[in-house]
Amino acid sequence: MENSPSAPPHAPAPEGRRGRVLVVDDDPTVAEVVVGYLHRAGYAVERAGDGPAALERFAAARPDLVVLDLMLPAMDGFEVCRRMRAHGPVPVIMLTARGDEEDRILGLETGADDYVTKPFSPRELVLRVESVLRRAGAGTPAAEEARPLSGAGLCLDPVARSASRDGAGLALTLREFDLLAFLLRHPGRAFGREELMREVWGWDFGDLSTVTVHIRRLRGKVEQDPARPRLIRTVWGVGYRLDLPGDGEAREAGETAGATGAPESPEATRAIEASESPEAPGTTDRTAGAARA
Repeated sequence: MENSPSAPPHAPAPEGRRGRVLVVDDDPTVAEVVVGYLHRAGYAVERAGDGPAALERFAAARPDLVVLDLMLPAMDGFEVCRRMRAHGPVPVIMLTARGDEEDRILGLETGADDYVTKPFSPRELVLRVESVLRRAGAGTPAAEEARPLSGAGLCLDPVARSASRDGAGLALTLREFDLLAFLLRHPGRAFGREELMREVWGWDFGDLSTVTVHIRRLRGKVEQDPARPRLIRTVWGVGYRLDLPGDGEAREAGETAGATGAPESPEATRAIEASESPEAPGTTDRTAGAARA
């Protein structure tokens, strides 16, 4: 991949009516294509060719979203994402030539909201940008979505985008907040990963491991013992369910200890993923096909 550490910022769209996007990629050809498509879609776009330049532009003017390549010179995309996240939540779409599941998971755990693997369709990337920005919630929530949510010591204010448990603030990413809010609005109901991706992410296609990783991260922040979750439960063969006090006990007798009380090993997680959605392989194939278009 050719380095371009001094790549100048691309001229922004005249009014940037759809928001500001920072594109970080050291491949001039890829960067120019991405910038061009976003620019024509109505976004104000800046470009950086390496990590330090990206952080400098990020600090100078906070973008609404960052399209971030993983394999950068001097500082990789994981570290760039971590440093950006240290200054507050910002939507990030990882863009990389790596397709290994381990890299995808690490990117999502670093805080990325989406992960697109090269080669990809620029038009699909624009749709992903639109989806992530839409879910980031630039507008005021509808009345039903704006009401405060609470249960099991959790308190969420969708308007202020603040969350706490037992009075202590929770540091949630944008997507973690949306996921927890959705589950709190539907306690006791089991959702498959495809349904959560559609309702929370607003996607009809995508990598379902995105949901799995965010559930794991959310458990790490709201559960007393994330290895033995009592709030966000795994429903074997279906997906996940939020149990509030009084709800979970009624179901406990009808569930095996292995399904809800035992630690969830990596092997168990893989079994859950395989059984949750028989259509998952087809979903992945459709996404891969679009990315090669």
